Amino acid sequence: MERGRFMPPVPYGPTRALTYDRRLVPAGAWIRVEQRTDAAGTTVTARLEGLRPGQAYGAHVHTGPCGADPKAAGGHYQHVPKPEADPRNEVWLDFTADAHGSGVAGARQAWGFRPGGAASVVLHDEPGGAGARIACFTVPFAPRGSAPERPALVRPVPERPALVRPVPEKPAPESPVPENPAPARSAPGGPAPAEKA
Repeated sequence: MERGRFMPPVPYGPTRALTYDRRLVPAGAWIRVEQRTDAAGTTVTARLEGLRPGQAYGAHVHTGPCGADPKAAGGHYQHVPKPEADPRNEVWLDFTADAHGSGVAGARQAWGFRPGGAASVVLHDEPGGAGARIACFTVPFAPRGSAPERPALVRPVPERPALVRPVPEKPAPESPVPENPAPARSAPGGPAPAEKA
């Protein structure tokens, strides 16, 4: 997921989100693009805020990164290169901004991007396959199967030796019995102790 705020190309220096038409994409408007890729294909979702309320926008994934010149982003990314625009062969994210200037769009294709083939989302002043380029957001789209594996949040703890080691059992010593025990004494006036046979 990538997020950026649109700024004019000059004088603010390099930025990943550029606006070429501040009437339709004001400076400070923002965009968030998310890519999800699995064995069944690729989903791209875009969410934008701060745009012109009620405006219909075209949006497509393009082949190059954004630049000061709107043409820097190259043409539409196509799964199979063809001369004509085709939403089944490209990623189209057309939408209409609501009364608050927000918009959401998504596209699902049964294929993944080629390595280095897709690099930006370009906004156009009208939906469809054409229209003037009014803004651009550089996005590092990843080819299918390139997402790094995330490490497990909980790693197994290796077994540690017990802190208290068991003590080997020793036989209990026999209590010594004296050979000539002292005769038991009775209280005065009590019975006399029994004699040995």
